[in-house]
Amino acid sequence: MSLLQVKNVSKHFGSLVAVNNISMTVEPGELRAIIGPNGAGKTTFFNLITGFFTPNTGRIIFDGRDVTDLLPARRVWCGIARTFQVTEVFPELTVRENLRISVEVASGMRLRAWLSQTDDDKIRARVRELIEMGGLAGKADRQVGELSHGDQRATEIMMALALKPRLLLLDEPTAGMGDQETYEITQLIRRLHRDGKLTIVLIEHDMRVVFHLADRIMVLDQGKFLAEGTPPEIAANKAVQTAYLGQAA
Repeated sequence: MSLLQVKNVSKHFGSLVAVNNISMTVEPGELRAIIGPNGAGKTTFFNLITGFFTPNTGRIIFDGRDVTDLLPARRVWCGIARTFQVTEVFPELTVRENLRISVEVASGMRLRAWLSQTDDDKIRARVRELIEMGGLAGKADRQVGELSHGDQRATEIMMALALKPRLLLLDEPTAGMGDQETYEITQLIRRLHRDGKLTIVLIEHDMRVVFHLADRIMVLDQGKFLAEGTPPEIAANKAVQTAYLGQAA
């Protein structure tokens, strides 16, 4: 059974049609990229999947359950987590403290006034695991606001992972990064997909990242579906070349 089915969703803002009758199916274990020019509707499409927007038409099915009308928090508990274009972290807290907040939320312990030693040990162990997985061991006790953009993004991704998602959506994970930071985040995403067997959908403008990571690519243009296929198929698609990749692609 497919993990995610987006069926003919549309989203209107007054007379503006931001997403126009788009469908997508994501299989368990897939790493899929969504690309398209600025204003193509990519982030709006993510907001529909994660519940920040409600579609005017269409349905969203996750793991066999219709989640179209569920609030974002309920979708998180169903197994959908995401990151945002602008990194969402607590900059005045350390990496370890940021991750602990997410782990406590995921374990249902965030509002407890007191934790048993056993529960605290479990939380600490999970935080250490996420720190290692994210390549953040040498920066765990530094304030996130002091770190590079790449390390802040890695922290945010690990905070999302702390929620134990079955589907992780990443909105432009390498935006604003230099070559080294882009490489490190790309490697992190690859590890999560390969070693963690995580299903990932990402929006990305850097075609090096897209063609290096994605199993399949969906292309949007002006709120409409343009093309879908493997990286070689998308690279050879004339309509995609014209709309996005450039005639020389």
